[in-house]
Amino acid sequence: MLDLVRTELAPTGVLRAGINLSNFLLVTGKSDTGQPQGVSPSMAAEVARHLDVEVRYVTFKTPGELADAATDDIWDIGLIGAEPSRAKHIDFTPAYAEIEATYLVPANSLIQSIADVDQPGTRIAVPARAAFELWLTDNIQHAELHRAVGRQAYEDFVSENMDALAGLRAGLVDDVARLPGARLLEGKFTTVQQAIGTARGRSAAVSFLSTFVEEAKESGFVADLINQFGVAGRLTVAPPAQVTGTF
Repeated sequence: MLDLVRTELAPTGVLRAGINLSNFLLVTGKSDTGQPQGVSPSMAAEVARHLDVEVRYVTFKTPGELADAATDDIWDIGLIGAEPSRAKHIDFTPAYAEIEATYLVPANSLIQSIADVDQPGTRIAVPARAAFELWLTDNIQHAELHRAVGRQAYEDFVSENMDALAGLRAGLVDDVARLPGARLLEGKFTTVQQAIGTARGRSAAVSFLSTFVEEAKESGFVADLINQFGVAGRLTVAPPAQVTGTF
């Protein structure tokens, strides 16, 4: 069975791992040779070790670019937030880690809670193609979403006096410190589920990867990575999921 998994996941003889460089909790630095370092590169390297092949990182500036390449035969696994809109071309494992997403509101804002945000006339700045932006697109009913690339969402929130900035709580902590009187809202509007994906139709690969993820959580491997790369308290181990199959 493992030979079939290798055929599906490493047809070129190496495991090509798609890495989203914009997630600062999952990619925290670079090695001396310029390779990405962090929780997600380490997860990919561990998958390669289980397959007894080398890992080769294929990096992307944004998660949207990584997802768009799912059908281009550029990467074999992609470490990315699992969102339904991405599942058209990607099969995902259960999550190995979770990240809370919430809102930042400016000084003197009348918004007091997450529920207050989705109101007519409210303008929400959000980074385009982020997993939480996809969630907002599917769930916001009344407010207006203003999408911008990466950090431009923050710049537009400030320069255009928008009502809320959506983001990962860990990143918004830094943003709120730059804006006197700004506040982070309590709670979360969603939790981004960080998972491992592969192109659809690879049933043996998905079973192998799902089992790998669950074992990595249960053994403490994911927790150890979170501590090793200094993101404890901002990135959490996802709860167990039911999977079938062992390798």
